[in-house]
Amino acid sequence: MAKQYAVLMVCMGNICRSPTAEGVLRAHVQQAGLAGQVTVDSAGTHAYHIGEAPDPRSCKAALRRGYDLSAQRARQVSVADFQRFDLILAADRANMAALRALCPPESRARLDFILAPLGQQPALEVPDPYYGGAGGFDRVLDLIEQASVLWVEQLRQTLRAAAD
Repeated sequence: MAKQYAVLMVCMGNICRSPTAEGVLRAHVQQAGLAGQVTVDSAGTHAYHIGEAPDPRSCKAALRRGYDLSAQRARQVSVADFQRFDLILAADRANMAALRALCPPESRARLDFILAPLGQQPALEVPDPYYGGAGGFDRVLDLIEQASVLWVEQLRQTLRAAAD
């Protein structure tokens, strides 16, 4: 069996934005029939919440849309992730800066933003809902769902090109 294409979603603490992005993209990958070819994970640039489940507000908002985040646990990005993952997606500029600082020179991973496919220049950032109200978690889902549909198309093209 061929190696799976691996995608890592990254935010600061790995309890709101990146677990949501992981759950949504994983569901879209499954719906597209690519689950056997693409794996999705998430991590945080900071060690604030290692081992914790996603924020209950993220879980509740996601579950209302059919995404179950309950099995996920927060972890911190490691140098090894730059070899394990093909595509590492940051929630915002601060997390991208942290990823670039950690990224070893020999990294094979492509770095980009979670919302890059939406075409905003500069790349639109996923707003951090942690200190806001419940509506912020729905806004995060709206943005990530839109981007995930486009990421799946890009993944499909990438896999097709690799097979040729």
